[in-house]
This record gives sequence, structure tokens and C-alpha cells, in this order.
Amino acid sequence: MKVTNVHLAISAVRRSQYPTDNLPEYLLVGRSNVGKSSFINTIIGRKNYARTSSNPGKTQTINFYLVNEAFYLVDAPGYGYACLSKKKQKKFGLMMEDYLTNRKNLRQVFMLIDFRHKPTSDDMMMYNFLKHYKIPVTIVATKIDKIGITLQQKQRNSILEDIDLVVGDDFTMFSSVTKEGKEEIMEKIERTI
Repeated sequence: MKVTNVHLAISAVRRSQYPTDNLPEYLLVGRSNVGKSSFINTIIGRKNYARTSSNPGKTQTINFYLVNEAFYLVDAPGYGYACLSKKKQKKFGLMMEDYLTNRKNLRQVFMLIDFRHKPTSDDMMMYNFLKHYKIPVTIVATKIDKIGITLQQKQRNSILEDIDLVVGDDFTMFSSVTKEGKEEIMEKIERTI
């Protein structure tokens, strides 16, 4: 699939603001600073379309990027950022729960984790939360270019030991620098549109 056009259609904080055209949606979740903006930019083939920030926790809305007028990449606020107040963390939690339980056109969640580290307790909680709602998940291990090729298999095995993938879910290694994993993600989107 070639991306020919993309635009940020909506930045929403409540259900009434979500798109109503029922196009397929692909939700991106992950800790703050895991590389969601870089992931989006790589997938859509644009350099700085989704803004990367040096301030983790900056995204505080659910952003709907309309791709090829055919589907949405949905960027959720990063989780696990300690500087957010408890009140904001709770608000984000409720916003995400509402989205996950009410979007009939949600096809897949791409859950981004930092390949350099073991999954955090927040990552584990998010995966279990998604499984509670029986939502298909692809774990996307970002920043794989930061680990030498000889250590990658060991790190991959270590992550998969921690996250016990449910049958049907999968694991993709991804780099916004080398573009590894991009084709795999695009094929998954094409198959499920």
C-alpha cells in the first residue's frame, strides 16, 4: 500500500468528537517517549507530520490521522508518565476505556514498547487491559536500531517471556531509522481493512 495522502482529521477528548464515517481505525498505544510520532511518520512516509516532542506526555488528545481517505491511524496519549497529575492520569484512563469499549470500527491496536528495555508494569497492565476487551494486538518493539544485531534475538526472547502473547496477537520489530517492520505493519493494515 502506498500512502498518497494523510491529514490530521480530528483531535478529540470525548466520544462526541470522534469521526462518524465508520472507517477502520488502528490505535497506537505506548508509554510516553516510546516513539509513537516517529512510528506514524515512518508508516505514512512523511518526515515531521506527527510532531515528536522532547517533553514526554505532551499528547493529551486522541488524534485521528486519516490515511488515503481509507483508514485512521489513531494516536492515543502516552501512558506511564509520572509528571502527569493523578487527575489527568485518571481522565486519560477513562478516555481510553471509553474509546476501547465503544469503537466498533477499531480493527487493531499497535502497542509500542521500547526494544531496549523490558516491558514496564504499565506496558503489562495495558496489554492485559486490551486482552480483557478481546482486542487484537500487535506488539511493536521500537528503536531496534539502538541494539546490536547479535543481541536482538536475546532481547526479543526476553520481551516475549514477559509478555505472554495471546494466540492471534503478534510481535514486530520496528525502526524508524532503518524502516525495518514498516512493510509488515502496512501488510497487516491492508489485510484487515
